[in-house]
Amino acid sequence: MKERDKEILKVIIKEHIATGAPVGSSHLVEKYKLPVSSATVRNVMAELEEEEYIMQPHTSAGRVPTEKAYQMLIDDLKDKKSLKKVKEAEAINELLAGTDELSIKELAKLLSRLTDATVFWAFHKHNLYYTGLSNLFRQPEFSSTGMIYDVSEVVDRMDEIIDDIYDQVGFEPEILIGTDNPFGNFCSSILVKYKTGEHDGLFGILAPMRMDYENNLSLIKYILSKLNN
Repeated sequence: MKERDKEILKVIIKEHIATGAPVGSSHLVEKYKLPVSSATVRNVMAELEEEEYIMQPHTSAGRVPTEKAYQMLIDDLKDKKSLKKVKEAEAINELLAGTDELSIKELAKLLSRLTDATVFWAFHKHNLYYTGLSNLFRQPEFSSTGMIYDVSEVVDRMDEIIDDIYDQVGFEPEILIGTDNPFGNFCSSILVKYKTGEHDGLFGILAPMRMDYENNLSLIKYILSKLNN
């Protein structure tokens, strides 16, 4: 992919993550002060659509990123040597002063607020806590009756899903999107295992595919670094 096209795709992804709405060429040029015309962006978007990086939902004039586009974004993140600085480090450190179950549950609630996502935390294979379900249900892509049913089914099966994947998850954060995501191909998750003393656990984030991967991965990695100390 040409560098210009890749940069335009990244802006499309950024805008869709922020708004949840289909993205139009004129809006992109105006909001992000792109150094190209709306016509050029439309041409690039046509090419990106042909290459299946974006798609047109229903009858909307705008476009939204596909799983392939998000995978490109994630691959780029893996190549980054450093992630975003965690602004909420002080609040996280305070909660991690104690690694008891109550402190960890409060940390899960904080992480849910910071990511606007559902957070799950398994203290060991058969002891699961999760919070922030309302964050999922209020996302625009989950507003249809069919999607509400799909999300509800995932919630009902959360214990079973975590039990199934517990032994497969490693001690480095994994991002699983769409067809690779054990919670369903309509969303994404970031999950990781950690070890404190003789005990291990697992925690992660469940969100729409348009989650803020860089921000959320930064938070996960920071918490992991503190748990593993």
